[in-house]
Amino acid sequence: MDLEKIAFDRVIERRGTGSAKWDLAEPDLLPLWIADMDFEAPAAVREALIERARHGIFGYGAPAPSCDEAIAAWLERRHGWAVDGEQFCFCPGVIPAVSVLIRLFTLPGEGVILQTPVYYPFYECVTRNGRHIVENPLVFDGSRYAMDFDDLEQKAADPRTTAVILCSPHNPVGRVWTEEELRRFGEICLRHGLFVIADEIHGDLVYRPNRQIPFASLDEAFAASSATCVAPSKTFNLAGLQFSTIIIADRQKRERFRNELMALGLKRPNVFAQAAAEAAYRHGEAWLEALLEYLEGNIAFVEDFLARHLPQLRLIRPEGTYLAWIDCRALGLSAQELEGLMLHNAKVWLDEGHIFGPAGAGFERVVLACPRPILEEALKRIEKAVNSLSR
Repeated sequence: MDLEKIAFDRVIERRGTGSAKWDLAEPDLLPLWIADMDFEAPAAVREALIERARHGIFGYGAPAPSCDEAIAAWLERRHGWAVDGEQFCFCPGVIPAVSVLIRLFTLPGEGVILQTPVYYPFYECVTRNGRHIVENPLVFDGSRYAMDFDDLEQKAADPRTTAVILCSPHNPVGRVWTEEELRRFGEICLRHGLFVIADEIHGDLVYRPNRQIPFASLDEAFAASSATCVAPSKTFNLAGLQFSTIIIADRQKRERFRNELMALGLKRPNVFAQAAAEAAYRHGEAWLEALLEYLEGNIAFVEDFLARHLPQLRLIRPEGTYLAWIDCRALGLSAQELEGLMLHNAKVWLDEGHIFGPAGAGFERVVLACPRPILEEALKRIEKAVNSLSR
């Protein structure tokens, strides 16, 4: 692929396309909330979808071994994880998979640990399935987040707490966990019999020198007591195709998961999703490298803009993901006042920090995966709104 033809700066009109990000926003709002990209998917993916459409018959799908082979090759090439494709289970999205895993491997009333502030749909995955949330808040030193292992040990020791969701890389704070951190985390979980649900959907979006390490790749015991969720959706902007792979090493757990999906009628992949996923994993690597370079440029742009125009706001520099976690606490606003400032004054739709948990109050999550002109316009709107506070 000619990287010079990858035009990430090109603004593509998305309104009127059934886009949650854009069509749910009022016309005067600039949406940088939901985590999808305003970039075209790789050319190889678009071509694969066109070719599949040309076939003209869109009957029930069946798992394609060639797709599993492409996923396995990608995991080994990008992350050094040699995993048997027999461990793969299809699911139409990571969030449905998380809910099914909670229902299967915990009992009603038991606790599920969340490392907060964390991706807000996890809260509903726990509570709507009759379990309760056990918070293991991350420790923030003003510039970087870390796991609180002492608190994790204490919470995990409660026999009524039976599972934990590992967000890796972490959404929204952007941490890419080190091998040392993951091993310490895993040892605590093993010691207390916690089932680990590893959400690694952002695992391909990592900036050097950081390295994504699949949790289950570190130890056979970690793999046997966990399920790992991966997908091409964040990496290649394919979320609307609803395709994810859940990797479960333990055969009995894997069969229970597959049987539960069958009971729910979720047994066949979308034929377009499978074609797109295989094309992405086989031919999307050059596109991904160009994307990561562009995203790093967007991160630098935000840092520079804030330093020059909005020193009250500070970017917590992400090690992974395309999400900016911005500390706005110096403005001295309540969570409701900050939301009003962004939504009604700046006319920018962001994800408010407080929805990720109480520790997120005073922060904003901004999606960086957009053309730089859109990002610049959003920042200028925020600058104008913040400056109006002093008048």
